[in-house]
Amino acid sequence: MTGAEKLEIWQKTIAFAETVYALTTGYPAERRQRIRRRVVSISSSIAEGAACGSRREFARFVEIASAALPDVVCQIEAGRGLGFLPDEQFEALCMMAWEQGRMLGGLHRSLPPESDG
Repeated sequence: MTGAEKLEIWQKTIAFAETVYALTTGYPAERRQRIRRRVVSISSSIAEGAACGSRREFARFVEIASAALPDVVCQIEAGRGLGFLPDEQFEALCMMAWEQGRMLGGLHRSLPPESDG
């Protein structure tokens, strides 16, 4: 256990990944693999950062997790445009992504590099 399991943002990123997995079954294999890899990297980065013990390193991993979100949203948008994802599912995923972006930003602000000892 990394300690990430206790974080609400980690729990939400796991739920987001599960939802993306469920809703991308109709994507072509290559697109499906890409989006799934990226969405799982969000929770994985949080877990890795939580396990490292350094606030500075944790902040860096939160930045990595945050950077994956726009790629996931682009893949979701492309899937909607190509007819793989209905509008209501697209909107639900975008709302989840927006909330996670907000939460990741708050977590990052709580881990300023200068507070690392």
